[in-house]
Amino acid sequence: MDQVERLEAIGEIRRMKARYFRGIDEKDRDLLREVFADDVELDYRGSTTDPVTGINAAADATSSVLRGGEECAKLVVASLQGIVSVHHCSEPEIEIHDASNASGIWPMVDRLRFPPAAPFSEMIGYGHYRETYIREGGKWRIRTLRLTRLRIDLTPA
Repeated sequence: MDQVERLEAIGEIRRMKARYFRGIDEKDRDLLREVFADDVELDYRGSTTDPVTGINAAADATSSVLRGGEECAKLVVASLQGIVSVHHCSEPEIEIHDASNASGIWPMVDRLRFPPAAPFSEMIGYGHYRETYIREGGKWRIRTLRLTRLRIDLTPA
């Protein structure tokens, strides 16, 4: 790939990640399915646990790796029902490996407001998305995703 093709790929990946965040926050299953590769693996394990205190804001909601584009889109939307979320990311580190493979690290902050019956009313999390991408069907898609946390601030209900 030449430099222009690399820059175009980076731009496409950035727009795809913006659609991922919008899909999460709007609970849009179809949009999430569009950004997930057919064989996607999502690893949110531990992403609701504060690495400092060990307090878990969402019990076992993030205890296993999710697999498959259809299944992941369905499960992610289902896990967020009743939660208002807002995701923000900072400047990513995107590396284009070849015309069909790339990787990226995204610094992020998310804010989740839980329903009234939850033990916490709000969670603000800080961390990184570590991802790989594949060009599938002419579009860049998320192939693997791992969310890690640096810190979580919890507000009791």
